[in-house]
Amino acid sequence: MADGAGSPAYLVGLLLAGRRVVVVGAGRVAARRVPRLVEAGAVVEVIAPAVRPDLQALADSGALTVRTRRYRAGDLAGAWYALALTDAAEVNAAVVAEAEAWHTFCVRADRADEGSAWTPASGHAEGVTVATITSHDPLRARRIRDRLVEVVVGEGL
Repeated sequence: MADGAGSPAYLVGLLLAGRRVVVVGAGRVAARRVPRLVEAGAVVEVIAPAVRPDLQALADSGALTVRTRRYRAGDLAGAWYALALTDAAEVNAAVVAEAEAWHTFCVRADRADEGSAWTPASGHAEGVTVATITSHDPLRARRIRDRLVEVVVGEGL
């Protein structure tokens, strides 16, 4: 991309209601992303050897399914979207490779450029959702997101 042209990502809003989403890993990043997937109506399945209490509480409420085990080849069959959020680079790479074989978009948390999708910094205000993606600067994306939310609230847009 030309200097100053922005992110190479093509922004799109995924409509995931009723669609299977597989999240491999159940740590801090999953705890931030999974609730929004549930809110979007996705049929979320979390696969991880150990699950945070907040994610387990969502599973106990019936909002998602948890598979307390390691990722296995074939876990992404039928998934529309996948997130590789483990601390193990080799597991994330395997998830991305399987997603690619299934033509399933996949976010890779540890090496974003090796996935096929990026998660924007998003915020909500006054019935508006704003999202920003930068090239390799998530902190800047969050600052821009926060400013856009302030503008929406402040302007009553």
